[in-house]
Amino acid sequence: MSLTYLYNGTIIDGLGGAPIQNGAVLVRNGRIEAVGAAADVRVPDGETVERVDARGGTILPGLIDCHVHLTSQSFGPEDRYFVPDTYLVLKTAEYARRTLEAGVTTVRDAGGADRGIQRAIDEGVIKGPRSKIAVTMLSITGGHGDAYSPSLGMPLTSPLRVSGVCDGVDGVRKKVREVLRAGAQVIKVATSGGVLSPTDNPEDAHFTLEELKAIVDEARMHGDKKAMAHAQAATGIKNAIRAGFHSIEHGIYLDDEAIDLMLEHGTYLVPTLIAPQSVLKAAENGQRVAAWAIEKSKRVMEAHQNSIARAYQAGVKIAMGTDSGVGPHGTNLEELALMTEIGMSPMEAIVASTRVAADCLEWGDRVGTLSVGKEADVVISSQDPLADIRSLGVNDNIAWVMKGGAVVKNCL
Repeated sequence: MSLTYLYNGTIIDGLGGAPIQNGAVLVRNGRIEAVGAAADVRVPDGETVERVDARGGTILPGLIDCHVHLTSQSFGPEDRYFVPDTYLVLKTAEYARRTLEAGVTTVRDAGGADRGIQRAIDEGVIKGPRSKIAVTMLSITGGHGDAYSPSLGMPLTSPLRVSGVCDGVDGVRKKVREVLRAGAQVIKVATSGGVLSPTDNPEDAHFTLEELKAIVDEARMHGDKKAMAHAQAATGIKNAIRAGFHSIEHGIYLDDEAIDLMLEHGTYLVPTLIAPQSVLKAAENGQRVAAWAIEKSKRVMEAHQNSIARAYQAGVKIAMGTDSGVGPHGTNLEELALMTEIGMSPMEAIVASTRVAADCLEWGDRVGTLSVGKEADVVISSQDPLADIRSLGVNDNIAWVMKGGAVVKNCL
């Protein structure tokens, strides 16, 4: 039996209420037993207790990123197509550790991680956040997820990856079954073109409405799995919502009709505001970035920010996500500052990264808030994020991290 008592910190519980000054959290056997003002959280007599002094910092729930790619890093010193797949798999351990030590204890992997990566983290073989995985992204032929090589005249394939390319109602149904067989817990679909793909555009819709409805229907038949849409074009966004998709990722070209549909259907929006900025930053740092990727990133930037701002003002449910893997792993919480730049308050950005993100993952009963009975995912920041939301994006400020009752970072 293990017992941990955290004290001498200000509690932000993820529910959006006023912070609790001089707060305390009691954790027993990996779950939160009590949380509140220190005067109200009693330390049991006669039991061995590990005491953690937050040293005047801020005690938060473990943060949640609803859109990552733990197995990849888009930009580096060499062409990714000449890097062995096994090397990339082993690098995942570093990416996952960075993510966890940044204070992100739960993620939704939007393509790349499979059940083997997930199991390695869950069993403690490597350090990383708990995850819900998509395995791969469904894409039309020639779409955002089609790794076709013009020089080879064929797709670039890997024995470690499941191809997501599919077409037609029957084809998409079969592909959903294949990715579920591979361990997918959510179905990821590119309903539009994208920025980091050479032969399509963010303004273009992909898949027909009938194909998208078939994907959602097939996913529901297998344990009511949800679908998430890489959706940047307005038509691709609206088709995904009408088909019953659970969340819209990126949402670069939202129009008024799309926003109204999201409100009507209760669809989540995962903005990933940091993603196009990460592309441009990589280019500025001298990394290998294709000219077309730079051009498209610049093209979408203003529309992206305006769309998310309008969705926020309208009351669309916004859950934090970064597309981490486009940018460096472990920089996830830089997204929160960008969310405040489109109008959210620091507290709203934190709630989007905790309670709302947990609800988006359908894990609101497990994680996302410092609430009695939930898994003990707890982060201590040495700085006050309500005074400076950017402080959460500085890893040195993340002084202590607990995931499921186990301390995974301690710099107090």
